[in-house]
Amino acid sequence: MNERILDSFTKDALETARANNTYRSMRLMETPESSCVKIRMPDGASQEQILLASNSYLDLANIDELKQAMAQTVLEWGTGSGGARLTTGNKTPHQELEEFIAKFKGEESAITFNTGYMANVGTISALCGKNDFIFSDELNHASIIDGIRLSRAKCFVYKHNDMADLQRVIQEADKSRAYAPTLPAPRKLIVTDAVFSMDGDLANLPELLRIAKENDCLLMIDEAHATGVLGKTGRGLAEHYGCAHADVTVGTLSKTVAAEGGFVAGKQQLIDFLRNKARSFIFTTAMAPAVAAAACNNLRFIDAHPERVQNLRDNVKFFCDALRREGVNVDLSPSAIVPIVIGDEAKAMQVSAKLQEQGILIPAIRYPTVVKGQARLRASLMATHTQEQLQTAASIIAQAVKEGV
Repeated sequence: MNERILDSFTKDALETARANNTYRSMRLMETPESSCVKIRMPDGASQEQILLASNSYLDLANIDELKQAMAQTVLEWGTGSGGARLTTGNKTPHQELEEFIAKFKGEESAITFNTGYMANVGTISALCGKNDFIFSDELNHASIIDGIRLSRAKCFVYKHNDMADLQRVIQEADKSRAYAPTLPAPRKLIVTDAVFSMDGDLANLPELLRIAKENDCLLMIDEAHATGVLGKTGRGLAEHYGCAHADVTVGTLSKTVAAEGGFVAGKQQLIDFLRNKARSFIFTTAMAPAVAAAACNNLRFIDAHPERVQNLRDNVKFFCDALRREGVNVDLSPSAIVPIVIGDEAKAMQVSAKLQEQGILIPAIRYPTVVKGQARLRASLMATHTQEQLQTAASIIAQAVKEGV
């Protein structure tokens, strides 16, 4: 092993990251995920924080009845699955979860993956190949980008949420076909996040459906930050708009659902196809049965408690209003994500650190997650935050932003 080479390039990369204020480290949380947590501070002490940094938007991870249900499943099914789903790993909890996802999403069928990342990578690379065209929003998640790269399809990136630009790149792609008339007609796929994770804004599903139909494209949406958040009962983007579903709906079980895994929901034939062609499904050990059962129980809880979705929406409005009253320029978010743009990477890190000292845990998001000069505090809310907590947080955030530390 050549340690000199390894040490040299890794050291250079880390030093560059530190110099550019993009170096990343982990904080230690000493209590379960909820609206308030205890964090290990740099001096070794534990400090209670209002958590404005969780994707567990409905705060399901620490509900006693759901924890007990998962514990009972471990006793019944053991701690692991023992194999891939197509060999020995397929268990009753996996099937029950997929059946309930399909019901919850209003689709014919569903398939689960070990992570949402694997769902995107596996689905895109199964649906498209090197002669196909993919049209991708410029702010799509890294898992979508990596899925496109693995597919080897030709990618056309359109301006964020710009339907006119999407139409333009589709026409550009169609014109390029004139130079390769001997190749089979390309499959065309539009792919987008439903909720964009750094800005909290929504994809225009009605327009995307129209454009896809008019241009013979498939439409795929990733509802990682939409499931359990959007729509009257948390069923996602289609419920929010009151429109038809995309051809392919991807989601995660590790955010609002507060378990682990990813899924694709759609027509039965699509799911049968992915079961046979998605490499990130075929060539991996199945998620533990207890995890599948927990995801299913948590989805049932969301289904039975639509008021929790409404509580989240009410909290987002209260928090945005409170920030504006304090002089912070934010828009009313349609999702659970409220970005507070700082701009400079170093300043964003300083403000975030200052807030943590004052009991508010809200991360600084920097390049390359967002473009340079657009560093921000990314607040993500829970249904269980109290108005008192949110008002306190808004006041402290406003003061820290105004002072610049």
